[in-house]
Amino acid sequence: MNNNETAINTRDGANASMWQAASVNNPTTNHTDQEEIYDTLIIGGGITGVTTAYLLQKQGKHCALVEAKNLGFGTTGGTTAHLNTFLDTTYPEIDSDFNEETSSLIAEGTKKIIEMINTNVQELKINADFEFKTAYLFSQDEKETKELQSILTSSQAAGVEVSEAKENDVPIPFEQALRFENQAQFHPLKYILGLAEEFERLGGKIIEQTFIHSTELREEIHYAKSDEFILKAKTIVYATHIPPGINILSLRNAPYRSYVLAVKLNNGEYPDCLAYDMQEPYHYFRSHELDGQKYLIIGGADHKTGHGDPLKAFEDLEDYARKYFDISEITYKWSSQYYVPVDGLPYVGQLPGGDKGIYVATGFSGNGMILGSLSAVLISDLILEKENPYEKLFSPSRLKPIAGFTEFVKENADVAYHFVADRFGTQIINSTHELARNDGKIVEFDGEKLALYKDDAGKVTALNPVCTHAGCIVNWNPTEKTWDCPCHGGRFSVNGHVLTGPPQKGLEPVPINEITAANKNK
Repeated sequence: MNNNETAINTRDGANASMWQAASVNNPTTNHTDQEEIYDTLIIGGGITGVTTAYLLQKQGKHCALVEAKNLGFGTTGGTTAHLNTFLDTTYPEIDSDFNEETSSLIAEGTKKIIEMINTNVQELKINADFEFKTAYLFSQDEKETKELQSILTSSQAAGVEVSEAKENDVPIPFEQALRFENQAQFHPLKYILGLAEEFERLGGKIIEQTFIHSTELREEIHYAKSDEFILKAKTIVYATHIPPGINILSLRNAPYRSYVLAVKLNNGEYPDCLAYDMQEPYHYFRSHELDGQKYLIIGGADHKTGHGDPLKAFEDLEDYARKYFDISEITYKWSSQYYVPVDGLPYVGQLPGGDKGIYVATGFSGNGMILGSLSAVLISDLILEKENPYEKLFSPSRLKPIAGFTEFVKENADVAYHFVADRFGTQIINSTHELARNDGKIVEFDGEKLALYKDDAGKVTALNPVCTHAGCIVNWNPTEKTWDCPCHGGRFSVNGHVLTGPPQKGLEPVPINEITAANKNK
């Protein structure tokens, strides 16, 4: 990007989120001084990467942040931006899989992160629409109510501000509700762009539209390589969800997609709270005013990346929303990716098996804004050689033989299943004319699998459907117009370029003349 050029807030799919669709000025510029040796190179321009860069630069380190696309391109640009002191991994689960002291530590940490975000907004004068809110978690049957009582007891013991409530502040029937105080919400892109602007003002360098495909350690200096140039740094942070390559973190995290609608209401009765039901997967609600227009944001219908039916997920979410709310218009609809750790807590710290001085942060479940920020604090402390209470708890090398073992086995059995099963049963077609416009399919031509996409003009793009990460077969996502890997969450554009996940190489293109020749030979 050229100096003073306004960024286009693109994202990792065809459906723009309400944050990315709105007009937000990106203040960053592109710096590519290859002679500098940075203290830290941060790879990934979401909330984890930008916060880490800001914290380190603020403490006197000389840092560069490199992003493959533009800041907020991935999950940060697709979040619904809830800020909670309770997590997808509940306090009863943390009590059971870890201990009550861990629950107290998590409760304290999440509270401090909300305060830190508010402080950043105030001190840096970031117009990030930050607001404190009350949050409600509610049950709708006997089983959920029993679980809710357990959450209340464990949450209070952990030090969370929560009590029983007689309302849930959304027009949805419930049996019992909990009220969580001092929760919050904000505009995620405005926030990270405000941090990025301050990072640059402090002397940090931001490099966008640059994909780092490999790193090498030589004489205690890391060489991060892109197709255009090499960047040098004493330490590296991968703030990219799963780090590149095949490593233990690919096996300990499962990729999921969550679906979101931003709607206008006929009656103008927008909830002034955060709210969550306890269905599986659960639904989540909040309101936000954007450019003078209020919206109700409803999310849910989650499923594993590359699994399920994205079209049906949106349909189910819309049916659910219309059942309880008087909707006049669905203005935005999108989906976003997150990773679920097998034992419920993030993996943050030195990359297991990686070169010394390479740090990672992943496994935030649906709480990326809070846990990504908490991870940034931890990583910056590790690099600054400061003590941090989460260092051992979140260590990527931790071994929990009981907590998460069942999920570990299940998720990796699922990966193995797709590695084998997806090689059979694909659709056989005799001509690309059988493929509808603006659609993609995994098909078989002359005994070979292909990922075919036909655009609105009828142009066909053919790719090798084997994911370049671990060799699984990708699936077509008809809502985001992407090729999604069901094993480790790698996602590719219709042209095969890497969008998200651990792959470092795009899907291999297949020349269209080879397909034509195959057709003629039939």
